[in-house]
Amino acid sequence: MESISHPNRSDLPIQTPDYPEARTTSDAGEAVAELQSLYALSTEFLRKHFEQALKGEPPTHRFRAFYPEIHFSTTSHAKIDSRLAYGHVAGPGDYFTTVTRPDLFKHYLEKQIALLLENHGVPVTIGISAVPMPLHFAIGEGTHVDGSIHSRLERPLRDIFDAPDLTTTDDRIVNGQFDDTPGTPQPLAPFTATRIDYSLHRLAHYTATSPTHFQNYMLFTNYQFYMDEFVHFAHRMLDDPDSGYTELVEPGNVIVRGSKVEPEGVYPARLPQMPAYHLKRKGRSGITMINIGIGPSNAKTITDHVAVLRPHTWLMLGHCAGLRNTQSLGDYVLAHAYVREDNVLNEDLPVWVPIPALAEVQIALESAVAEVTGLSGYELKMIMRTGTVATIDNRNWELRDQQGPVQRLSQSRAIGLDMESATIAANGFRFRVPYGTLLCISDKPLHGELKLPGMATEFYNRQVAQHLTIGIRAMEKLREMPAERLHSRKLRAFNETAFQ
Repeated sequence: MESISHPNRSDLPIQTPDYPEARTTSDAGEAVAELQSLYALSTEFLRKHFEQALKGEPPTHRFRAFYPEIHFSTTSHAKIDSRLAYGHVAGPGDYFTTVTRPDLFKHYLEKQIALLLENHGVPVTIGISAVPMPLHFAIGEGTHVDGSIHSRLERPLRDIFDAPDLTTTDDRIVNGQFDDTPGTPQPLAPFTATRIDYSLHRLAHYTATSPTHFQNYMLFTNYQFYMDEFVHFAHRMLDDPDSGYTELVEPGNVIVRGSKVEPEGVYPARLPQMPAYHLKRKGRSGITMINIGIGPSNAKTITDHVAVLRPHTWLMLGHCAGLRNTQSLGDYVLAHAYVREDNVLNEDLPVWVPIPALAEVQIALESAVAEVTGLSGYELKMIMRTGTVATIDNRNWELRDQQGPVQRLSQSRAIGLDMESATIAANGFRFRVPYGTLLCISDKPLHGELKLPGMATEFYNRQVAQHLTIGIRAMEKLREMPAERLHSRKLRAFNETAFQ
């Protein structure tokens, strides 16, 4: 749980907003409206006094505001629909969560609170928590603060406002490491407000797009070829009035509404580390695609932060080394198991934890391959293998003594090897986000088949469009399913939070 550590770091008296009394309600809409009101009160208070400090007004107080929170108590075990993986608490007790950005999470919060009310018949209480809101998370997206601010203040900024405290920004809840002793207040949601705020800021930094644009269906890749093809697809969809897509948001928050319409906004001088493109639909039901770059560290970084948005699905579309002599360049690999030698999640999710294939995602991907290629049955097996994917953290694994690596790959029955897929799947498992992997074989190093100059360009031109089309079609199939089916009980631990 989120510990509270906010000593008075200066001799200034503390000033806080004038908060109203906590409010109890059995209406989810009213609950979220109250969260929005309290959040606005806290952020406006901090912004006002920060602006005064920027103008050179000597601070007379230490200014502190707090996150709003949802509190829920029940004294009985509810009889709930056991088919639903979330929306209910484990048993009698007190439950709470701090909340940030209720504007961004409005529909999510309304649904989670409504399920809680429906399943337990007990109201929720909305009030102010004891967790301070850091100034950094209150000043708003896109705010530019001059680096010389410290020279304009008589004392350190941390003496006047609360700063982010990393001791309260962690993954203890999703990792199952919180105190669940009977009688101890339990978490309602998988992430605390400070953890969410931290990730929202990281997402804007890494992708150069606002978290408000992210959609519920996410594609990850490690090649810019795929991003370029995604933009072409997006333009075609925006020119089709029946597609349901409304706009494309590119890095720099540039908004495109059609191939013949001038975009709104200014492109950044250079692409960010992980450029994101958002093809939007009503209700965040569009597709976000992110070029995560190469390696398990990048894969963990982006999924650590995207997870707080609670997407319905994320898929990896990338290239891999084919490990079987019967495979050909351009064949597809549909992962149904993973060998985890990425080594970036070992402390959060031990390697002995199995990462199961999710039936809904697997079926959507396989049927999408069949639909796009026009193949089925035995013919489909000629271009797609379902099997184990191994993910490693050494891009030049081929240069090592092959006896050890090849034996492990053979024992695991691996058919493909890459540097991201197992990380993305494992973090999906850890964060309860449905996941899947469809890779395309780009070389076969164990059999001496490496791409020669010129072959790579031809290969990418031929395969990227088809591979991406398959990924998009799979997302469309998943979008047609109720979200309740996607958020499988396979991803839930014994003692889970009520919020998905």
